[in-house]
Amino acid sequence: MKPKIIVARPIFDSVIQRLSEHFDVTDNQADHAWTKATWTTALAHHVGAFTTGSDPVDAEVLAACPTLKMCANMAVGFNNFDVPTMTARGVLASNTPDVLTETTADFGFALLMATARRMTESEHYLRRGEWTQWRYDMFAGAEVHGSTMGILGMGRIGQAIARRGAHGFGMKVIYHNRSRLSAELEAECKATYVSKEELLRTADHVMLVVPYSAASHHTIGAAELAQMKPTATLVNIARGGIVDDAALAVALRAHQIAAAGLDVFEGEPKVHPDLLTVPNVVLTPHIASSSIQTRLAMANLAADNLISYFTQGKALTPLNTLP
Repeated sequence: MKPKIIVARPIFDSVIQRLSEHFDVTDNQADHAWTKATWTTALAHHVGAFTTGSDPVDAEVLAACPTLKMCANMAVGFNNFDVPTMTARGVLASNTPDVLTETTADFGFALLMATARRMTESEHYLRRGEWTQWRYDMFAGAEVHGSTMGILGMGRIGQAIARRGAHGFGMKVIYHNRSRLSAELEAECKATYVSKEELLRTADHVMLVVPYSAASHHTIGAAELAQMKPTATLVNIARGGIVDDAALAVALRAHQIAAAGLDVFEGEPKVHPDLLTVPNVVLTPHIASSSIQTRLAMANLAADNLISYFTQGKALTPLNTLP
């Protein structure tokens, strides 16, 4: 008999077909909106799971699913996984790094451009029929070329964004990271290491690309926003919870900073209601990696992790090592 796995959300039919060659697949192509309780019930009695970043695999879920052996996340982030508890229970975890780096960096830069140049504000103005004549200062935004970009988090995606800014737009790139890059990587990215405080104080555009953890929760809160220039922009393509969304809404309304661009939110898919009422913010629904080619590559890598583990005993991109 084939091992039983569950696919938590709709994915490409071709990936379901690939998985069905190796597994007895329970799919969710109908896109049922599972609560945590119904997800846990659905997951029980399966040995493997194909998950997305919104499907929790924590201590409570694991306790109710004793047959579970492996979870493959179709995402590079994995804050939906309790990896230490998974390891203790003998459940392997995997993610999909690398395949989304360039597409996510493209989107991060697009969100930066839209935020700096006030594209959302100006589109709403146009759609409301308020554009009746031209003004010299109409939606005058911030320069991107030649400005200073500060990147918090300098992993693969942060480095890809740095290269776009430095080489494509002549930006001065400064960064802060848990560990400093090698001299060779700094030269390749044309990036200079600085303290977090200096980055916030001097950057014209602050880009957040840090992974989420308890330590990085509210990396940007009221105190950090107060350190930024009033002309600065903030872009978050990392994870919800990196920014204190309530504090950001206050800062935007008071023009403490000029604008923000957000692809991720605390408690998503819910969005803090105050963010919906301030004009100087660009909001997108967690789509930074969303191109057909990249999403297909992510889905296939997640599938490959499941297939490799259950046929060869090892995953291609594991997050933990089992005892």
